[in-house]
Amino acid sequence: MKVVDSNWHWLFWTGLLALVLAGPGAAAAQDAKSEGKGEAAVATEAPTLESATALAGKGRLDQALAQLNELAKRDPEEPGVERLRGVILYQKEALQEAGLAFARAVQQQPGDREAAQMLGITLYRLGKPEQAIPLLEKGSADPTSQKQDVGHPASMNADPRYVLGLCYTDAKRYDDARKAFAAQFGFGADSPEAYLVAARLFLRREFADQAQQFAQKALELKPGLPLAHQLLGEVALAKADLPLAVKELEAEEAINPLNGMLYDRLGDAYVRNGQYEEARTALNKAVLLEPNATGPYILLGSALIKLGDPVEALHYLQRAARMDPTNYVTHNTMGQAYRALGQMAEANREYKLAVEIQHRSDPKPAGVH
Repeated sequence: MKVVDSNWHWLFWTGLLALVLAGPGAAAAQDAKSEGKGEAAVATEAPTLESATALAGKGRLDQALAQLNELAKRDPEEPGVERLRGVILYQKEALQEAGLAFARAVQQQPGDREAAQMLGITLYRLGKPEQAIPLLEKGSADPTSQKQDVGHPASMNADPRYVLGLCYTDAKRYDDARKAFAAQFGFGADSPEAYLVAARLFLRREFADQAQQFAQKALELKPGLPLAHQLLGEVALAKADLPLAVKELEAEEAINPLNGMLYDRLGDAYVRNGQYEEARTALNKAVLLEPNATGPYILLGSALIKLGDPVEALHYLQRAARMDPTNYVTHNTMGQAYRALGQMAEANREYKLAVEIQHRSDPKPAGVH
């Protein structure tokens, strides 16, 4: 049992007796005062790093910054103040100011791994990957030593190893990027999975040639590796090499026949390659395996229009429109289906809606980028 401090105990009962003697009005006033005590205490008590951290943890970022500004006036400045300031400014998307705060934290404490990592992440987001790399390398040298506190990048849901991989990618250090991505996923640095995950992330950032090279290397190391042929098919689609896209995606189908997204990609390749009957077959599988994705429904609508069945196409396109009414591609394709049926009023309505949606999502006039 916890021992209660005797002085606190005496003060509590003395205060309670005073309230009773003062009557119910005083008791009500004390209750109202107590409700705001926490807020008043924050305002009147001398700020500490702990109180600022508590405010930040509750999402009261401006109040936390105000306390940190007071703490920063002290000489010497307490370690941790600038790091917490940087974290708060980062959360507020004030990246330039956050970078300055993290830089001060690192200058004050060169061994502050967390501040170095966050400075690296911030520099990357500011478009300075080359400057970020040494900081992230230093911070990622011993991930097991990282602490999960409010100043640590993990509390920002930003993995320094992933950001380091992105920096290496932008710096064209592709093998270093592979090793960083592999570390994040727990793969061996030279494993086929490491090459494949790097290829996937390269393609996401539109490094298509490097994605193709690394996916091919993954298949050399492990010929039956799932998703490798699919990625090569996606690279071929990105390069508009439709015969190669079909070949790679069909190879993936032989390995991984229950992958719904595969059939979406394969259906897309078939539609773009003019193989509409094959597209229908693939996309029927896609909508069965991925019933909540709109892409297969839209592609199936396109294929059915080409196959001369606009009525059935509208069935799938209307389903896609109910799932996501803000997709202008759906409405444009519905316009094509109505036009094939000779229903020009409905077709013009859908075309107009598609233009309006597209304009709302990208209101810039043509030629402005």
